[in-house]
Amino acid sequence: MKTYIQASGLVRIFRSSSIETFALQGLDLSVTKGEMVALVGPSGAGKSTFLNMLAALDRPDAGNLRVGDIDLVAASELVRAHYRRSLVGFLWQQTTRNLIAGLTVRENIALPALLAGHSSVIAGDTADELLAAVEMTPFADSDPLRLSGGQQQRVALATALACRPTLLLADEPTGEVDWNTAQRILELFNTLRQQYAITIVLVTHDPRVAERADRTISIRDGRTSSEIGQDDIETVVVDSVGRLQIPLEIRQRLGIGTRATVEIVNGVIQIKPVPLTKTAPNI
Repeated sequence: MKTYIQASGLVRIFRSSSIETFALQGLDLSVTKGEMVALVGPSGAGKSTFLNMLAALDRPDAGNLRVGDIDLVAASELVRAHYRRSLVGFLWQQTTRNLIAGLTVRENIALPALLAGHSSVIAGDTADELLAAVEMTPFADSDPLRLSGGQQQRVALATALACRPTLLLADEPTGEVDWNTAQRILELFNTLRQQYAITIVLVTHDPRVAERADRTISIRDGRTSSEIGQDDIETVVVDSVGRLQIPLEIRQRLGIGTRATVEIVNGVIQIKPVPLTKTAPNI
């Protein structure tokens, strides 16, 4: 399958008057076209920062990022604006953040297509098609803010797809609904990505959601640390300069602190903790 998203060596530094915070520290990541990938990791690991870069809402301080044929680092603001408007859809955790008060469900879905320059007829037809796709046709003329959380998120999903994007980004898309509703939303993700040939990257803290993805990528300390595929085997990622992150539970079990020895024994790489050295007594 063709690689659709390629990130290499991404660095993002947030600066204040007195401190610098590294949100990304050389992140490497690739996603295949048509794949659904879940990004997991602790808060502050860099997941949302990377999602904002994929949405062309932010730029890295260093590194490379391509989505399809677009170089999101080198692209002009005009190209990035076209990308945001037409090629990427975004689904927020807060359902009401995806919707505009005062517009009906159908009008909310049609609006992105209108803003992208489509005629009212095409925008309306698109809205009707997507309403059917997310099973919300009976609510076309309803006030979306009066719907249930699950219904609002289905409308938001349709709105995110109104411009026929090739990439859907979702930040905790099931974070504010119960598990039964979440499962229905995830089923729609799978159905719609096949129907409309879209690639999906989602951020989640829920392992049940991550299990529904084709691949789960763990991000720790601003770097890709491990991946779990459909075979349920976790692999540690070695980045472009040869760094890897040993999972915390393994380091704790083996007593590995800030130093370790690495050697090849019978064709196998062995990583061992460095014994603590005794400090010389004060005389």
